[in-house]
Amino acid sequence: MNKAVVLLSGGLDSATTLAIARSEGYACYALSLDYGQRHGAELDAAQRVAAALQAHEHRTIKLDLTAFGGSALTDARIAVPTRPSAGIPITYVPARNTIMLSLALAWAETLGSGDIFIGANAVDYSGYPDCRPEYLEAFEKMANLATKSAIEGRAMHIRAPIVHLTKAEIILRGIELGVDYSLTVSCYQADAHGSACGLCDSCRLRRQGFSSAGVADPTRYLLEP
Repeated sequence: MNKAVVLLSGGLDSATTLAIARSEGYACYALSLDYGQRHGAELDAAQRVAAALQAHEHRTIKLDLTAFGGSALTDARIAVPTRPSAGIPITYVPARNTIMLSLALAWAETLGSGDIFIGANAVDYSGYPDCRPEYLEAFEKMANLATKSAIEGRAMHIRAPIVHLTKAEIILRGIELGVDYSLTVSCYQADAHGSACGLCDSCRLRRQGFSSAGVADPTRYLLEP
């Protein structure tokens, strides 16, 4: 089996991405990042999802981005917004996807893999610049300039299979592939038990996605919007 590194946050999008990679016949090496995020319950969710979807291996790397802050997810002094806002929201974590993809690239090269999967989405999402297709294309170009593997003939590919799907389409694809979304956590301020706040942008997108898909939402919301 070909090997693939799959970035796994423990949320809905990354769980679906792992299921897609597995359905394509890859031996999946799931990689999570403990970066000091406020919603640490997602790391427990990542472990559950990796086990349920039979990842070949799952590793969690600790890299504390609270040293820099600059986001409601890495600075406890900044409140998580409970209403949509204009522009790039304060829940954007500076350089997060670049850091995670770089770590995935290092592991992929070590494994002899040319494929990295990421659950980036550019349709029903919060407007983060590092979820755009042009960013992913630029990172792939960099990866093929910067790695020994690529120079020696093994091209590196950044795979984003849900980047152009709506949240409803992502959910329906995941259900088709057997994803149990009750295992996932998407909320930006989920409690220690994984219960979602019901008010943040991530909860709003998740709730709308299940509603649009016509599928029962298994999420435990603490509050209604």
